[in-house]
Amino acid sequence: MFVLELSYTAPLDRVDAVLREHVAWLDAHYAAGVFIASGRKNPRDGGVILAVGDDRAVIERLTASDPFVVHGVCAYRVTEFIATKTSDALAPYCQQL
Repeated sequence: MFVLELSYTAPLDRVDAVLREHVAWLDAHYAAGVFIASGRKNPRDGGVILAVGDDRAVIERLTASDPFVVHGVCAYRVTEFIATKTSDALAPYCQQL
C-alpha cells in the first residue's frame, strides 16, 4: 500500500486550471481499483491519495501521469507501507509481514 502526498508547486489558480483533468485521472484509477481514498490537505497546499499496489515503480509511473505533474503544478512524495491492521471496510487490503 502507498501514501501519495501531493505538494503544490504553483499558485492555486494554476492548480485549479488543471483540476478537472486531475479529477478525471483520479476517477480512472478509482475505477481500476488502485485508489481507495483521496482528498485535499488542510490548509490547501496539496493532497493525499491512499493507493494499493505491489510495485513501487508502477505507482511512481502512475503519479508521473497525473495532470498536476504533467502541467508542473505539484510534486509527489511516495511512501510505501505494509497495512498489517485495517478497519473492517479495508480488510481486503490487510497484509501479512
